[in-house]
Amino acid sequence: MSKANIICVDDQREVLAATKRELSVFENDYELVECESAGEAEEVMNDLNNEGQEIKLIICDHIMPGENGIDFLARISKDDRFKNVKRIVLTGLASQKDTIKAINEAHINFYLEKPWDSDALVDAVKSLLD
Repeated sequence: MSKANIICVDDQREVLAATKRELSVFENDYELVECESAGEAEEVMNDLNNEGQEIKLIICDHIMPGENGIDFLARISKDDRFKNVKRIVLTGLASQKDTIKAINEAHINFYLEKPWDSDALVDAVKSLLD
């Protein structure tokens, strides 16, 4: 049986590497998938869905070239295939308007500011996966 997936999306490779390193405690039970854009994440999600693999969580940067993380997660939340996927946004540049949109339109489960606290990220992921 294949592991469920956690998808990490950030346009900065060093942030993806840090996120994966901090989430390594979950590697026994979950596959950690790295994507550098919303478009790449959507392709991966479609492929995983077509293969019958479960996606449990998306951890997504807010500010990215092309489609930003909030818009991506808002769009994904309307897709019946992914409506039960939990969502975390990591951001360093959020306005109040962005926060409201994340909550109301993207149905974000957690919203963490960069630089995030490692324990806070791990605790957020644990709470969403339980």
